[in-house]
Amino acid sequence: MTNQGGSAVLSQIVDALLDRKAVDPVVLDLRGLCAATDYFVIVSGTSDAHVRGMANHLVTALAPAGLEPHHVEGLAQGRWVLLDYVDFVVHVFHPELREFYQLERLWGDAPVVAAGDAGGTGAKG
Repeated sequence: MTNQGGSAVLSQIVDALLDRKAVDPVVLDLRGLCAATDYFVIVSGTSDAHVRGMANHLVTALAPAGLEPHHVEGLAQGRWVLLDYVDFVVHVFHPELREFYQLERLWGDAPVVAAGDAGGTGAKG
């Protein structure tokens, strides 16, 4: 993913998730740390239905740009939905699972790209 193209896509992802009231968005830059993907986008929802709704909305929002997930996991349960777009992986968590798995801590060496930098919205990170 090119830096400029990556920034535009990340902005679109964060904006689409914030449109559905995503909680605590964080974007981790995994380039140079992980061969599988360039970025993790991590957000929380407030309930299983909220998590599913955000994930479905993101898939719908990115489709017109020709972006389709390569792999989707957890959508039926809505506790942790993983949307793998190859260059970026979106994790939409129920708050309890986000706290349990602590991906931000696990990937602590990854630079945090604040959602505000990616989408002009500001984020905790």
